[in-house]
Amino acid sequence: MKGRKIDRMFALCSHAPMDFADTLALAPGHLLARCVWRHLAQLGAVAVPEYVPARGLRADLRALTGDGEIWIVECKSSLADFRADAKWQGYLDYCDRYFWSVDEAFPQEVLPEGAGLIIADGHDAAILRAAPLDKLPPARRKAQTLKIARTAARRLHMALDPQGVAGF
Repeated sequence: MKGRKIDRMFALCSHAPMDFADTLALAPGHLLARCVWRHLAQLGAVAVPEYVPARGLRADLRALTGDGEIWIVECKSSLADFRADAKWQGYLDYCDRYFWSVDEAFPQEVLPEGAGLIIADGHDAAILRAAPLDKLPPARRKAQTLKIARTAARRLHMALDPQGVAGF
C-alpha cells in the first residue's frame, strides 16, 4: 500500500478535523466508513480500514473490540454497491460478528437478516441491529488478531516514516 492511499485512508476515517470542502470530496462509502469508525471508537473498539483478511477479500472496516471480538463492517453507499458485492459471505470465516453499514435512505429490507446493521448519517453512526456472535476458532482468532495488529502498526509506520519502510 503506497503513501497516497494511506493518506486517503487516514483522512477519510480519522478523528482529525476536516473542513466542509474536504467532507464534500469524500465518496459516500468513505463517509460512511469514517462515521462507523468513529462510532466503533466510542464503543472502545479499534478499527483498520481497507483490510484484507485473506487473499481476494477486502473489508471496509475490520474492528477489534475491547473484549477481543473481531468485527467486519461493510459500508454500502447504494443499492447498486450492495448488489455488486459478491464476496461478502467470504468475510464470515474471518470475524465473530458481521455488520452492514448504510445510510438512512438505503432500502434496509434487502440486507440479509443474519448480519448486524449500522446506520450512518455523515456525522455519526448507530447500531440498529446487533450482529449474531459466531466465535472464531482459537487458532484463527490468534492469527487474525496478530494480522490486525501488524497491519495497523505497518500502516502507522508508513504514514509516519514513508522513506523508512521501502521494504513493505
